[in-house]
Amino acid sequence: MSSTPTGNGTELLVGIIARPHGLRGELVVEVRTDSPEERFAPGSVLAARRAGAPDGSLTVESSRPHSGRLLVRFVEAPDRIAAEGLRGTRLLIATDVLLPTDDPDEFHVHQLEGLRAELEDGSEVGTVREVVHGPGGELLVVARPELPDALVPFVRAIVPTVDLRAGRVVLTPPEGLLDAD
Repeated sequence: MSSTPTGNGTELLVGIIARPHGLRGELVVEVRTDSPEERFAPGSVLAARRAGAPDGSLTVESSRPHSGRLLVRFVEAPDRIAAEGLRGTRLLIATDVLLPTDDPDEFHVHQLEGLRAELEDGSEVGTVREVVHGPGGELLVVARPELPDALVPFVRAIVPTVDLRAGRVVLTPPEGLLDAD
């Protein structure tokens, strides 16, 4: 997976600002991309969206790994006071800047949303509504007609086929995974 969708299909979430770190404007960022070195490279401009505030953009000045997250300095937040105002900001990029991957086993999250989910015998299960990043890995949220959504671990053993051209994912779920309970 490369990024998390924002819901509108034109932007992808690459990080969320958690809190300031230190006095010089560094911010702790929860990464939501497989390419943090690219997305948070110095000079990168990210769309910034926070509830209750107008949309804007932030320019990466520097970034470095720290305890499983990134510490990022933005040109627009030169000190802790400015950094405090960015808590909870969602950092986004436009999907049109993403380069297609040459690896047939890698997908951008937005490419998976809307795909038909079916079993190996071709029977339809539902539609991939979203991809959730959980502590144990990614889950496909499959919307099913007349049933609650199913959470399907996005691992090769359960999702052996992703066919973007045919608009489908093939599921081989273990017994009980798709039960309605």
